[in-house]
Amino acid sequence: MPTPSDTALSRRSLLAAGAALPLGSGKPRRGRAVPVGTAVPMGRASGALVRPARPLLLAHRGCSALRPEHTLAAYARAIADGADFIEPDLVATRDGVLIARHENNIAETTDVADHPAFATRRTTRTIDGVTQEGWFTEDFTLAELRRLRARERLAGMRPESHGFDNRFTLCTFAEIVAFVAAEAAARGRTIGLIPELKHPTYFAAIGLPLVPRLKAALAEHAYLRRAPLIVQSFEVAPLETLRRDAASFPTMRLMQLIDDPSDSPADWRAAGERRTYADMLTPAGLAAIARYADYVAPSTRVLIPLGADDRLAQPSGLVEAAHAAGLLVGTWTFRPENRYLAADFRDSAGPAARNEAGSIAEIRRYLATGLDAFFTDDPALGRRARDG
Repeated sequence: MPTPSDTALSRRSLLAAGAALPLGSGKPRRGRAVPVGTAVPMGRASGALVRPARPLLLAHRGCSALRPEHTLAAYARAIADGADFIEPDLVATRDGVLIARHENNIAETTDVADHPAFATRRTTRTIDGVTQEGWFTEDFTLAELRRLRARERLAGMRPESHGFDNRFTLCTFAEIVAFVAAEAAARGRTIGLIPELKHPTYFAAIGLPLVPRLKAALAEHAYLRRAPLIVQSFEVAPLETLRRDAASFPTMRLMQLIDDPSDSPADWRAAGERRTYADMLTPAGLAAIARYADYVAPSTRVLIPLGADDRLAQPSGLVEAAHAAGLLVGTWTFRPENRYLAADFRDSAGPAARNEAGSIAEIRRYLATGLDAFFTDDPALGRRARDG
């Protein structure tokens, strides 16, 4: 059960987030008599594929279109706007704590560059084959990271979120779980979590493996033993490891993320494996995924590609193929700015402009393919697209 301090934290963060919905305003689902956000169902029953009654609405890094990503404010707004699940991307600190950042390089998403005491920690790292410069979470203790504040990464396109720069601290996974538990209690509905393990091969190589830390967190927090939980990764081995422990975590489902089809999972590359994500999307590849995961989740343009005119072409057929292999299908990520929309849905306001009607129309086109779950930066728009 959440403590009184958890509930107070929830209410304070909601106020900071500017949430429009009052506590307790969650609406019941149509169809089956289940509370909003519960496993609807979301995985398998007796080995058979069980699809959700409606596609699951996944808040990408929280409501990252309107609040700095991976902050309690972003999660609060996402929950208030009706998200079924919130997403914390997980990386490790130097002292082994799981915190929510989209990447371990925090140069763009925090004010670390403004702290003279940390100037000497700017460095260059090669992570999953990509060389980058910045400041990295594994070089900081949690206490040091507490001194930083979150910033909007896409400031030029997201002025509302940019207006909240430097107001919110970085969150640990434990704090996010406590916050979600408090929100669920206050609203009278279950809220799922969909953590992503970021760069697990890299972190294991530097002595900070993510999987055992996640397993410890799942065992520690009572809410995670009863709430819907989907663990996602672009790598394969972490999901295979978690599948072997599935009996210990009965609410856990697993999602295999699919990156650029010409690329390969980082753990495969590290092991000298020559197969690619494209190989994973063949009938044999999908059957292999179904042996350890419940979901396959490629980017939107893999499901419906863009033609030469930047308009949507015909669906690829992957949704039907994945369902035939016994997998649920998710996709990432719907964003409300013209720059990210197919040409079919853009308006004349310019690439950086927010285009709500266009985003809703694009989401609906993809939902028509039979999706089971979808990530969006703006859960309110995702809810309108799905429920309207």
